[in-house]
Amino acid sequence: MVTKTVGGNELKVGSYIMIEGAACKIGNIDISRPGKHGHAKMRIEGMGIMDGKRRIIVMPAHDNIEVPIIEKKTAQVLSVHGNTANVMDAETYETFDLVVPDELKEACVASISVLYWKVMEDRIMRQIKSEGGKEED
Repeated sequence: MVTKTVGGNELKVGSYIMIEGAACKIGNIDISRPGKHGHAKMRIEGMGIMDGKRRIIVMPAHDNIEVPIIEKKTAQVLSVHGNTANVMDAETYETFDLVVPDELKEACVASISVLYWKVMEDRIMRQIKSEGGKEED
């Protein structure tokens, strides 16, 4: 199970939501007033975590919606080839390739630890961790 269901009234700016089958970070929520015979509506703007694409959904405020379960894990970089890093998970010792984001290319070298997210069976590198366990800025 990679998603869970939550009520629309529990969503906040900065949390994550599934829009059109893609995991998105909520950037804006607008709630309209209910009409004489209707329900309040929510307009949610989200930015795709994997592709950076902007998505919008309009739904009744009382409806339930799917939220992705994001696993935050640590891995060690084994080697770097162009914009791809071969990494090994710190817990399972599984090796796999991750795309290195542009902002992390200079700092991503062999034998350092990185934080990656597993979202909907996709993996994305998020930040570099220093040797002492602290994050680098």
